Amino acid sequence: MYASIRRYEGIAPASVDELTRRVQEGFVPIISKQPGFVAYYAVIAGQGVVASISVFEDQAGAEASNRAAADWVKENLADLLQNPPQITAGEVTVHKTA
Repeated sequence: MYASIRRYEGIAPASVDELTRRVQEGFVPIISKQPGFVAYYAVIAGQGVVASISVFEDQAGAEASNRAAADWVKENLADLLQNPPQITAGEVTVHKTA
């Protein structure tokens, strides 16, 4: 498995609910249809930080998710984001689920 973590900083606290709504309604349906999709998580970390975690069966899926996210964010969230995301991607070497 491969994961991609995208960290967005500088989000106004008043914008977090709107950002979450847009992601749930607009981006989740797109990413969940990507080949190799396993899971998607959005984390509201506070202090203007939101992170997303996308998990795919292979590296190609994780890389495609970053391209899809970049395009979607540019078109749908540019008014809420001040900074480009910090992206960390790689192979998942340890995982456990219930």
